[in-house]
Amino acid sequence: MENKTGKVIGINGPVVRADNMTGFTMREMVIVGKNKLIGEIIALEGDIAVLQIYEETEGMQVGEDVLGTGNLLSVKLGPGIISNMFDGIQRPLLAINEMSPGYIPTGIGLISIDETKLWDTEITVKVGDKLNQGDVYATVDETRAFKHKIMVPPNVSGTVVKVLPNGRYNIEEEVVIIEEEGKQTGLKLYQVWPVRNKRPAKTRKPIDIPLSTGQRIIDTLFPIAKGGTAAIPGGFGTGKTVLQHQFAKWCDADIIIYIGCGERGNEMVDVLNEFPKLIDPKTGNPLMERTALIANISNMPVAAREASIYTGITLAEYYRDMGYHVAVMADSTSRWAEALREISGRLEDMPAEEGYPAYLSSRLAEFYERAGYFVNLNNTEGSITVVGAVSPSGGDLSEPVTQNTKRYVTTFLNLDKNLAYERHFPAVNWNVSYSGYVGLLKDWYEKNLSKEFLDLRTKMFNLLAEENKLMEIVKLVGDDVLSDTQKLILKTSRVIKVAFLQQNSFDDVDSSVPLQKQYKMLKVIVDTFYESALKAVKIGAPMSSVEKPEIFESLFKMKYNVSNDEFSKIDEIEKEIITYYNDLCDKYVS
Repeated sequence: MENKTGKVIGINGPVVRADNMTGFTMREMVIVGKNKLIGEIIALEGDIAVLQIYEETEGMQVGEDVLGTGNLLSVKLGPGIISNMFDGIQRPLLAINEMSPGYIPTGIGLISIDETKLWDTEITVKVGDKLNQGDVYATVDETRAFKHKIMVPPNVSGTVVKVLPNGRYNIEEEVVIIEEEGKQTGLKLYQVWPVRNKRPAKTRKPIDIPLSTGQRIIDTLFPIAKGGTAAIPGGFGTGKTVLQHQFAKWCDADIIIYIGCGERGNEMVDVLNEFPKLIDPKTGNPLMERTALIANISNMPVAAREASIYTGITLAEYYRDMGYHVAVMADSTSRWAEALREISGRLEDMPAEEGYPAYLSSRLAEFYERAGYFVNLNNTEGSITVVGAVSPSGGDLSEPVTQNTKRYVTTFLNLDKNLAYERHFPAVNWNVSYSGYVGLLKDWYEKNLSKEFLDLRTKMFNLLAEENKLMEIVKLVGDDVLSDTQKLILKTSRVIKVAFLQQNSFDDVDSSVPLQKQYKMLKVIVDTFYESALKAVKIGAPMSSVEKPEIFESLFKMKYNVSNDEFSKIDEIEKEIITYYNDLCDKYVS
């Protein structure tokens, strides 16, 4: 390839202008200046190019060289991603820390997954086999919990002409050679893919399977589907990060990609320290054995922050192509949008609402569009579920990032600061949040759970909505004006909020709850208890008799006292409630 060299003519933070750029291409990766900083061409006009630099430009001078690479911003996809921690452009932070403890030096180049580590490799093809794009030709046990499938890159095919024996190889070894029309291609243990390009799949499937998270207010009230999208907006201290940690630990995805995008350094340090300590409830091994972390904190270069979510979603697509279900946690898309705003400001783009660029909406759409449930090129099925946290300034949900995000996500989990201050967690506001997946999941619920599940869910919503109206009256004139039926609604709503919607992430039993237990808890509260108590109230039983303390105590404590694999105690509570209120009704009827 012909060497291309431009010259720096202007420097504005991470935005650099260069001339003599004829022959360079849009989105090409470049090496800039004497410190060999990594950059990307984001605008070309005649002989002038605008570059965004993924490292600090302090000390750079006008006149320094710009060298072309001929490649787009890409990541290496192969063994060594899982259990690793990367920055926004897939440079390994643990390896960098060994080279330069405490900070990331400039000019270290675009290092990625370890090229020297040897992997126990099982070759699954033989000479004469025909391989098409996406076909698996080798496997590697990347961790104890995870088998990494080595696939033919997209748009590559051919007949196998050489195969190495099973053994230990680094990722640069050509373990299989294929031939197509006289041209031979060596297949290594990795492939390279540009992060801004969506990886191809055979077809997109309808979404009709829930992503089980173990969080009652999510799974029951505002479900997320496998291959779906969700947003978690909330102000400071409302629990966005903790809720995403709960998702990562308990959701029934095979792989977790956690993107810490522009968050405060101390928060990301907590993530980097805590995630390796988390135990995977599925295997008993560390959760990191099926997790990859991308960390780009707020004091890292802003351009790399903008790239981090594309890096994360590309890693997710790669594991989806193997036939795995992947959950992507992006924390937070607001910081990513702020990076867009800073770069567009330095480019002197015309600002739109609140200074964000006019293309904010389309960039958010491109990101969330890469979620979905797919049939892959190798005929396996896999999914990517994206859960993005949003951090609106001052908790203002009318700001542009939140409003544009709502256009592209189907589940919206609004975290409420008042609930958080009351220590009600998860602090999801049930009056504002919503999920568009309920109708799509109806058949699954009826087949795998119960035909009455959605009816019970609707009854719960109705009770909470009625309680919201009644509380306005109580605040004005007190509860003396309420009828006993209305007072029962308030009592039942309190049981719903404390016994069902509130969940303790530090309790071994209550931290994650299977959907079957959620259904039985819901049934005993809004069906057995409420309907039985309502019947007693309607025939004249006084509220003092209806409010039996032992009944309420049983309902409040069942989330702790009933194990997650044996629900007979809920049946006992149900019998206790029915017996008590039947006897109460008999007393007042007679």
